[in-house]
Amino acid sequence: MDFTHVAHVDLYCERTGPEFWSEPTNALTNLAFVAAGVWGVYTVRRRRAGTFSEVLAWWVVVIGIGSALFHTFANAVTIWFDILPIAGFTLAYTLFNLRRFVGMPWGKALAIFVGFYVVVGAITALVPAWLREASNGTTGYLPPFLALIFFGILVVRAGSPAGWYNIAAACIFVGSVVCRVIDPLVCESFPLGTHFLWHLLNGLMLGVLLAAVARYGAPPKENPRAHLAPAG
Repeated sequence: MDFTHVAHVDLYCERTGPEFWSEPTNALTNLAFVAAGVWGVYTVRRRRAGTFSEVLAWWVVVIGIGSALFHTFANAVTIWFDILPIAGFTLAYTLFNLRRFVGMPWGKALAIFVGFYVVVGAITALVPAWLREASNGTTGYLPPFLALIFFGILVVRAGSPAGWYNIAAACIFVGSVVCRVIDPLVCESFPLGTHFLWHLLNGLMLGVLLAAVARYGAPPKENPRAHLAPAG
């Protein structure tokens, strides 16, 4: 019988073995995502930002749950519970930028969406193996990072303050990436590692994005000037 799908995965400094509770700090800091998501749900409901906005907020909760599962049951199956919710949120939030913040029709939004990810996907695929290894696999997060910058600028140019939230999130992401990259490098001197900071900073980053969603992302029929609303 093939058990490779449940083979133990050891990627982070804190992990001490295959046991369930071998990454307690990495596991518990996923509460940052859950907290950001629950806050987002409350805020989008209070501001009546619409169903799409609330789905994004709940999606952040799912990111936290999926990551916690991987950092407790670390194997070749649960790693997808970590990867897929993040990838899905990135794609959904991109469409949210184009549809809600910029106000593009579906046809144009989908064309830009596909074109952007084809180009960025190709760039990511061309990253040399030595750089992927040296960055602790962090180059795989190049598409969401570039999306924050590119669509942040696009949204700002469209006249929506929400674009600045994207750019602020990209700046936070730089800090979280550094924490992920150096995690295996500090093991000898700091056995806890720094991956838990990746979780905390990314929880903050997603909270910033959900703030933009709540403040400026209401459907046009509910708030025709949502993208021009004050930040109060």
